[in-house]
Amino acid sequence: MATKTELSARDLPIAMAQGLTGGTTVAATALLASHAGIRVFATGGIGGVHRDAGSTFDESADLGILGTCRITVISAGIKSILDIGATLERLESLSVPVVVFGTDRFPAFWLTDSGHRVDTPVTSAAEVAGVMKASDELGLPGGMLVANPLPEAAQLNPALHDRLLADALEAAETADVRGKEVTPFLLDYVHQHTGRRSVDVNLEIVRRNCALGAEIASAWTAV
Repeated sequence: MATKTELSARDLPIAMAQGLTGGTTVAATALLASHAGIRVFATGGIGGVHRDAGSTFDESADLGILGTCRITVISAGIKSILDIGATLERLESLSVPVVVFGTDRFPAFWLTDSGHRVDTPVTSAAEVAGVMKASDELGLPGGMLVANPLPEAAQLNPALHDRLLADALEAAETADVRGKEVTPFLLDYVHQHTGRRSVDVNLEIVRRNCALGAEIASAWTAV
């Protein structure tokens, strides 16, 4: 059976028709989960609007799926290599509720605080389940994003992060990396130049998000 490394939502019908296998992106996983009746999905960080989207129109399929599939995604926010402010605006346009667990500070994946805020934080899994129920009652077409920030002691050093991100963006420009290749290039650059420290942070993010996702799923069954 042929293999395709990564499958986004738009790749699924082709993979199904041609018998391909591959890993699924957040968009594809959320779409498949919603079709299977799964309401809560935990991941590391979601995609969003790219920094040069004003000229490239580059926007992750994650946002469109969140706007059309009734699923609650738990993540450590939006990847810090993206335009977080523009992504939050886009989610607002798609009528996707965005909450942060335990604080009003919106995280940036490896970083506890992106510099952006939400209006109302949530403090319990039961409260998230209540928002999900209210969204259903209002007939909102899409899902919900729950951001789960890392504790400050567990985050990647912010000064190191900012320096490496600037270097990675310059390296991508020099190498003429474009389109869907940009995100994996930047992530790999940071991994390689932190002595894999960013990988350890990634693993902590996934563990925390899965634990919170399990609590929210349990609370949802009780609504």
